[in-house]
Amino acid sequence: MTRRATKIVATLGPASSDPVLLEKMIRAGVNVVRLNFSHGSAQDHVDRALLVREVAQRAGREVAIMADLQGPKIRVGKFAEGKVMLVPGEKFILDASRTEPGDIKGVGLDYKELPRDVKAGDLLLLNDGLIVLTVDAVRGEEVLTTVKLGGELSNNKGINKQGGGLTAPALTAKDMEDIKTAMSFQADYVAVSFPKNATDMEMARQLCNVAAAPYKHKPGLIAKIERAEAIPKLEEILKVSDGIMVARGDLAVEVGNAAVPALQKRMIKLARAADKLVITATQMMESMILNPVPTRAEVSDVANAVLDGTDAVMLSAETAAGRYPLETVEEMAKICEEAEKAEYRELEGDFSGTMFARIDQSIAMGALFTAHHLGAKAIVALTDSGSTPLWMSRHDIRVPIYALTPRLATQRKMALYRNVRPLLMDSSADRDTALEQAESHLLRLDIVQSGDVYAITCGEPMGAPGGTNMLKICRVA
Repeated sequence: MTRRATKIVATLGPASSDPVLLEKMIRAGVNVVRLNFSHGSAQDHVDRALLVREVAQRAGREVAIMADLQGPKIRVGKFAEGKVMLVPGEKFILDASRTEPGDIKGVGLDYKELPRDVKAGDLLLLNDGLIVLTVDAVRGEEVLTTVKLGGELSNNKGINKQGGGLTAPALTAKDMEDIKTAMSFQADYVAVSFPKNATDMEMARQLCNVAAAPYKHKPGLIAKIERAEAIPKLEEILKVSDGIMVARGDLAVEVGNAAVPALQKRMIKLARAADKLVITATQMMESMILNPVPTRAEVSDVANAVLDGTDAVMLSAETAAGRYPLETVEEMAKICEEAEKAEYRELEGDFSGTMFARIDQSIAMGALFTAHHLGAKAIVALTDSGSTPLWMSRHDIRVPIYALTPRLATQRKMALYRNVRPLLMDSSADRDTALEQAESHLLRLDIVQSGDVYAITCGEPMGAPGGTNMLKICRVA
């Protein structure tokens, strides 16, 4: 069993949907599989989710499934020739009322609100910022622009406004249908695209809870931070989400590439301080779409996210459509493990001046502190909801956390938590039996041997949510 703390999220796509290859990827280190709802039909996603569950079972690993919603389509329409070449200094019209295919003079819009969202002087960035248009004027449904940075513009490329300010709602009618699909196979996490504030996330939560109610399921919600407007609202978004994704692609287009590394560090720090999860995403191993080895810069990028304390690093096109999906996962796992060897912070610093109002939270912190000072081989958390392991995982400690739960949904959700290895245990166990089971789990997995010390947390009576009230230090006979 891997001792890697940082988790790997891999996007499933045409390049990785073969069951044999997917099993190899899961064995190589994939902890969470992302289904990108921007592509494919509802049935495709249902089939892929089923595939993931079957393959994970065969591999003897439990992986989480994350349904990533498409969000608003802020895109240009289609061109008669499929693409045009824009030349700097030329005029180009974005026309919300245009129905015929585009040409060198202009193109229609999927996003009909654009004329209301822009004014003269605004900069529009198309195709991830590779093309820049300056808005000259707005005339009815037409946005008149001059090409500032030219290049090839093809069908349905995305539009961003520098500095943000597009009013598109975070949840579209398609997203609402996709939430129902995702809940039909009990996706463990739902990633919400382009939220601007806490209200967007609260709405997504309500829709998920209603769609999941027949299955007695509650997914975790991940807010993808990719709009300039979301940055000042980060703390309120974190409060109502289970975690955030540092979605560096769209975010970089809106706030500028240079601002993103510092923002990434700030977001990871904020999420951890708020006891929330954080995924770092976009172009982490981009060159491996075509090449069997990453660039040195990509290795540094992944390692830096690990050193910052991210829960997970994410692969998008690298595993969905790339030539080397398995090799990419193997390389990423290696980088994470090496970076984790280097990281070390004094644990005491995390506790100075911290007050805990809750007993279960105090027990979690006590377990970390004691395990650290005793040189324990493992911390075992018997958990129903996963809260105690989550709190423990917000602090840097070399001691691995094994979370034993009777609930399959909790086990899957914990697959995303940094430094937590989720295991399923017998739900009928009383406390003493559960403690015995926990030790036999550790022995079977070769985590502890005779004479080793480990810490264990649980609640009395067993099974009461939020009931962790006991810390026990054990030595293996």
